[in-house]
Amino acid sequence: MMWICMGVLLLWVGSRGHAESHLVQFSPADFYNKLEAGKIMLVFFQRQACPTVSLFLAELEKSAVVLQDYGILVGKLSCNEQPVTRYCTEERLRHRAFLFRSGKEFLSFDLDTLFDVNSIVSEVLFAILREEVKYVHTDTDLMIMEKGAKGKKDIVLGYVLSLGTQEHRSFMETAYAYGSKYQFILITGGPVLKYLGAESLERSRVWFLHCRLHGSSKTPLNSERCPLTTMPKPLTTLNLHSFLQLMESPLVTEVYDDPSSVQPPPVPYQQTPQVFLFSRPATAHLDRDTAASLAWKLRGLALTLLVHRESPSVKIPEKYNAAYRLPAKSSDVKYVTLHDLDEVLELLERLEDEEVVVEDEEGASEDNEFERFIHVHELDDEVAAALFEKRTTLLDKESVGQLTSDNFHDAVAQSSLTVALFYFQWDAVSMTVLESFIDVAKRLADSEVQMSVVDCGEWTHLCAARPVNSVPVPFQPISSFPTILLLRPQGPAQPYGGLLDAEALHRFITLSQRPAPALLSSQEEVSSFLQEVPQPGLRGYKPHRSLGLFHTRAQASVSLFAEAARSLRGEVLTGLLTDDLAQKWAALHAVQLPAVLVFPSWRTHSHPSALPVPSSAPQLVADVSAALLHPMPELTVENLPSFLSLGKALLMLFVGEEEDAAGFSQNRALLREMKTVVELGRSSMGQYLASWVHLGRTPAAMSVLGSYLGSMPPLPALVLTHLPSGDEVYQFPPNAPIVAPSVLQWLQRVEAGIEKPAGMLGSDSWPAPTEFLDFLKIMDAEEEELVDEEKEKERAKEEVMEEDEAHSSSSEHVPEKKATVHSEL
Repeated sequence: MMWICMGVLLLWVGSRGHAESHLVQFSPADFYNKLEAGKIMLVFFQRQACPTVSLFLAELEKSAVVLQDYGILVGKLSCNEQPVTRYCTEERLRHRAFLFRSGKEFLSFDLDTLFDVNSIVSEVLFAILREEVKYVHTDTDLMIMEKGAKGKKDIVLGYVLSLGTQEHRSFMETAYAYGSKYQFILITGGPVLKYLGAESLERSRVWFLHCRLHGSSKTPLNSERCPLTTMPKPLTTLNLHSFLQLMESPLVTEVYDDPSSVQPPPVPYQQTPQVFLFSRPATAHLDRDTAASLAWKLRGLALTLLVHRESPSVKIPEKYNAAYRLPAKSSDVKYVTLHDLDEVLELLERLEDEEVVVEDEEGASEDNEFERFIHVHELDDEVAAALFEKRTTLLDKESVGQLTSDNFHDAVAQSSLTVALFYFQWDAVSMTVLESFIDVAKRLADSEVQMSVVDCGEWTHLCAARPVNSVPVPFQPISSFPTILLLRPQGPAQPYGGLLDAEALHRFITLSQRPAPALLSSQEEVSSFLQEVPQPGLRGYKPHRSLGLFHTRAQASVSLFAEAARSLRGEVLTGLLTDDLAQKWAALHAVQLPAVLVFPSWRTHSHPSALPVPSSAPQLVADVSAALLHPMPELTVENLPSFLSLGKALLMLFVGEEEDAAGFSQNRALLREMKTVVELGRSSMGQYLASWVHLGRTPAAMSVLGSYLGSMPPLPALVLTHLPSGDEVYQFPPNAPIVAPSVLQWLQRVEAGIEKPAGMLGSDSWPAPTEFLDFLKIMDAEEEELVDEEKEKERAKEEVMEEDEAHSSSSEHVPEKKATVHSEL
C-alpha cells in the first residue's frame, strides 16, 4: 500500500512539474522579441530527436527552474516548424546551445559540456560573471589581487577539480549572491595551489582571504599577504554559505556565564563546535591574546569563547582550563585539562574522525570524495578538437628529458626511477597526455624521478624495442600510443595502466617510489606503515596495503613475495615482516606462516584479508588484486576497466544525488538491500558483480544509462548488462520496489529467458587509432627499391651496349642496307 501511495505521489509530482514547465517553447517571433528586449536567454535550436538530445533537454528543463531565479530565460526553438536564420541552417551549430545577452549572441556551448543541470547552471553563471569572478593562473596574479583588495574586500578563493561539476555550480551560485560583498577568484590548479600548500588535492576546496581588515589587530600577521582560512567541509552551496557567515562571526566572544548556560550557536552556526577558554582578572590581557591566537587556528572549525571566572555564575573546578560543545549531539559541555593550544586542534580532529568511523560502521561508504569524471562521447574527435584549439600553445618541455637511441641506457642508469612517455606528435591523444605528463614533471621537479619522453615518429628503432648499441631494451615493442613505462636500472619495465590524467599519474609515481616491499622490523614501523597518509603529496588519498609474513628473510617464498610486490608498485604499498614480529601478527589474525595480509583502502586495518602464499608471483599478484576488489563497489570512470576485466555480468544500481536527508536515507537503504541480494544469492551471485553508480559523483554515467535504455529512466534504476552470453540489457521493473527477494526472482527469470531485454549494448568498438609504423624501415625499403631500379637500368644499358658492339663487329660482313636497318632499331 505504501508503494502504491508513493507511486501516485510521484505521478502527481511528475504531472505537476510538466504542467508548470519553466522551459520556454520559443517561436521565431517570441525569440526576436525577447532578443530585442535585451533579455538574457539560453536557447537550444532543436533539429531532430535523438537519445543524446533527449537527455540534454531533460537536464535543460531542470536548469530552467534554477536559472529563472537569476533572471535567465531558458528555452528551445524547433527548427522544423519555422527555421531561424543561421542557427537552424548551419550544420556545425546543431549540437550547441546559445547564450544571448544585451540583444546579441554572448556565448555558445557544446552540448558535451552541458551534460547535466549542474554543468548547465555553472557554465551559464560562469559566463555571465566572467568580469566579477576572476581567474588567476599564478601566485603573482593572486598577490596582485590581494594588494588591490587590502582594506576593501575579503577574497573567496575556490579550487574546483573540474568545471561543470556540482562544486563549480555551488561556487558560482554563491558568487552570484555575494559578489558585491566579496571578491571571488576561481582556480583549477597550477602554481597557486603550491603557494596554498595543496598541490595534490583530491577534492575541491575553498579558502577565505582576510584582506578587508588586513594589518589591524584582528588579523594574526602584518605581512604582505592576506591571512587565509581553509573551509574544512566539502564544497556545497549550503556549506559555503555557512562558512562565509562563520567568517563574519566575532573572532572571540567574551561571556560571564557558566558554559553550560551559554546557548548553543544560533543559525547559521548551529553545526559549529564551541570551544571555551577560562580567564582570570590578573591575566585577562594575556588570556585575550591566547584566545585570539587559538581562535585564528580554529577559524572555520569552531567558535571560540572566553569565560571570565570572576563571575559568580561560573562554577568550574580549577583543574579544568578548557571545555567544548559539539553540534548535533546534545547541549552537554565537556570539560578538559589541556597543556598546549595544539591539543585543542588534535581533540577536535580526533572527535571528527570518531564520528566518521561511526558513520562508516552504520553502512556509509568510506570514500565520499567526489570522483573525477571523464565524458567519453566521441573521444577521438573531442580530443582532436581540443588539440586544434590549442595548436598555437607551445608546451614547455624543459622539465622532461628526451630519450633517444643514443642516450637511452645511460639516462636510465643515472636515475633510480625513469618515467617514459612514448608518443606521436601527430596523434591528438598523445599530445593531450603529453600536457598532463609535463604537469606531473613540474610537480616532481625536486624529486629523484626523471620524467622523459620518446618521440616514436623520430626514434622508431627504440619504440620497436630493437637493441640499442647491441644491448637489449627492457620492454616489448610499443604497440599503442600513448604508452607510459616506469624504468629502473637493471630491472624490467613496469607499464602504467591507470587514467592518463595528471592526478592519477602523479599518485601512481609517488607510490612507486616507496620500497617494494618495505622491510619492517618493529611494531612502531608497522603502525607507521598502516597510517592513512603515506607521504606528502597524497593528502586525502588512502592507498591499498599488504603485509607479507614469513618465518625468516631467507625463506624461499620471500623472493616470490618480493617479485609480486615489485609488480604491484604504484597500486599497493607492501611490507615484509619476519621472525617474532611475523609470528605475533600471524597469531593476531589466526593465520599460518607464510601468509599475506591484504588491507584494502575501503576496509579498516583491523579486518584484513588473509591469503596463503601460492607457488608463483603472478598468482600472488592475481590473489592480492582479487582481495582488493570491493564486494559491492561504487563504479567510477577510474575503476570501471578493472571490474569489466573480471568478465562478470554487471548488476548496476543507479542512484541520484541526495537533495536532502530523506534522499540520503533512501540511497542508504537501497545499498543495504543490494548487499542483502549478494548475501541471500550466495553461490548463484558468483556470475554477477553487484555494484552501484552515483550519478552525482559520476555524471558521465547519465549518458551511459540513457544509451542502455534509449532514454533516461526514473531513479533509482537497477540494470543488468555486459552478460557473457550476449549484448542484452535488462531493467528491473521501474514501478516495483527494489527488495532482495524480488531482485533474486527477477535474475532467475532473466536466466530462464522469460524477461525481455530493455535494450542492447552498442556495437561501437574503440580500436587503437593507428598501428605502429616503423618509418625508418619504410624509408630503407623505399631506398632499396630505388637502388634496385637503378641497377636494373644499368644492367639494361650494359646489355644494349654489348649488343651494339656485337653488331658493329659483324657489320663488315652484312650489306649496307642491313646496317641501316639496325641503326634505325
